[in-house]
Amino acid sequence: MYFNSLIFLGFLTTVLLIYPRLRLRGQNDFLLAASYVFYGYWDWRFAFLLLTSTVVDFWIAQRLQSLEGQGRRKLLLLISVTVNLSILGFFKYFNFFLESTAGVLRTIGFESHMPLLQIVLPIGISFYTFKTLTYTIDVYRRKITPTGNFVDYALFLSFFPQLLAGPIDRASNLLPQISSPRQITREKIISGLNLVLVGYFKKVAIADTLSPIVSQIFDAPEAMSCGQLWAGVYGYSFQIYGDFSGYTDISRGISRILGFETMENFNSPYLSRSIMEFWRRWHISLSSWLRDYLYIPLGGNRHGNVRTYTNLMITMSLCGLWHGAAWNFVLWGLLHGLCLAGHRITLRGAKLDLAWPATILGWFIQLVKIFVTFHFVTLAWVLFRSPGLDSALVYYQGLFRLEHLSDFPPSILFAGAMLIALDVIQTRHGTETWLTGSKNYVPFRYAIVQAMLVGILSASIASLGTLTPFIYFQF
Repeated sequence: MYFNSLIFLGFLTTVLLIYPRLRLRGQNDFLLAASYVFYGYWDWRFAFLLLTSTVVDFWIAQRLQSLEGQGRRKLLLLISVTVNLSILGFFKYFNFFLESTAGVLRTIGFESHMPLLQIVLPIGISFYTFKTLTYTIDVYRRKITPTGNFVDYALFLSFFPQLLAGPIDRASNLLPQISSPRQITREKIISGLNLVLVGYFKKVAIADTLSPIVSQIFDAPEAMSCGQLWAGVYGYSFQIYGDFSGYTDISRGISRILGFETMENFNSPYLSRSIMEFWRRWHISLSSWLRDYLYIPLGGNRHGNVRTYTNLMITMSLCGLWHGAAWNFVLWGLLHGLCLAGHRITLRGAKLDLAWPATILGWFIQLVKIFVTFHFVTLAWVLFRSPGLDSALVYYQGLFRLEHLSDFPPSILFAGAMLIALDVIQTRHGTETWLTGSKNYVPFRYAIVQAMLVGILSASIASLGTLTPFIYFQF
């Protein structure tokens, strides 16, 4: 069930009516059952995959805690990694690797007809796989103590607000909240509703409104004018941000209403002044996961420049592959890796400075950096959105014909301006409380709430009841 569906609103209403009336153990049991109902609604068979990862890693974590021999502990960790990545690899990458192997064989002169399987990708599998791996790896590193309560761990892995598209929360943050009584206060409920409202506005009023325009352009780039292709580029850039950050806001808002504090996943990424800063602000839970569990274990920046840049390229290419089983995703990741490496060479060891200058010239330079970074990210999204490399190449060729630019609809920029304005307001006045956290400008804040509700309702009516799935559900 999608967050933007009526059945989910009915599901959530039922949860919120029952949950506060239970005690801690009852709350956890109820939330676990609700989470499996939520996940099983898509396809009940997927729930068994989730349960398999849960049982395996719960048992392995218990053994990792009790064992002292490093060899046997490494073997157990290897079992956890192998089981989880094998499940993920089969469902997400089996056909991709077969097709790639067949392509290589054809290149060297061998005819190959690989039997492709009709595999349905379990929704959310990339997210909960990374989530459970953080648990066993952190237990192996003795950074956390495993829970002895199976229900608590199962709830950590299946917690429905973040099950399908994150954030990829750490056990060190979420498990203690699961095992301890939660305080559900009026302030938490109000700030949670604040997040939910903003999230639905980003998703329904902005992202879903842009979706049909973007789809029409990307489906036939060869038939589009230069102005329309630029509209598709900007439109998708704003669509994916509104869609994914909207999901995260709804997820965090529901979690807060239930008494949980989950990690922030976006921090005004399109206001970044470098690609390095962008990856500290975009999909924070994934970028920090890749840093802590892939880049640093590979050696990070500890073994010279060549090894550092190699590690960056490996990390970002796998980041692209995590997003999708296609070479355009891999190339998207490599492109970001090259830019990160270039930025690192330019910095020459200097720390990333997030402070803003005091002079007009300094501000102008920072705005130029934002402009350049945004357009690099936006142009790279063409690889991300296109169905394949050939289509992306056609799209890029059309972008620079520089004719019929008047075909660009201004509404695209208006949608982007609303997203950026939300980021600026949230940064200045607080991500969760800017609509309700102050007694100043109450009529103005009330007007914004009304405008958001009207925007959500109008977009819902205009779509004639058609639900647009969240983009990251496919990953």
